[in-house]
Amino acid sequence: MRVLFADTFYWIALLNPKDENYQTVKSFNRTLIETRIVTTDEVLIEFLNFYSSYNHQMRQNAVHRIDDIMINKMVRVIPQNRESFMAGLSLYKQRLDKGYSLTDCISMITMRQLSIDEVLTHDKHFRQEGFTILF
Repeated sequence: MRVLFADTFYWIALLNPKDENYQTVKSFNRTLIETRIVTTDEVLIEFLNFYSSYNHQMRQNAVHRIDDIMINKMVRVIPQNRESFMAGLSLYKQRLDKGYSLTDCISMITMRQLSIDEVLTHDKHFRQEGFTILF
């Protein structure tokens, strides 16, 4: 079974039909039959933070998306913990010249730990770390 990591970009684009990447992500999403998606609590926090300045309806849609993600058997959400934070912080400190977010660093560490090479994102930082970005 194919396993992909879902970055914040993916969840954001998938929720909002007005997002410039919505159609591309939605079309690609139809090809993900028998694909397990892995993401992290930190990515989901970043997703909710992104939509925090939107109107009530969009914020409610974002909360419903999180609820759906959490019960979806094809999505594995890696819980936030001190170890993941510290590992991400370590990578962050090593890449001060790159502009990586801490969430990206935690995601990259998680991907390495789980041997995931492909990521549902367009963020070039993942490519800089040797991962295959799918958008």
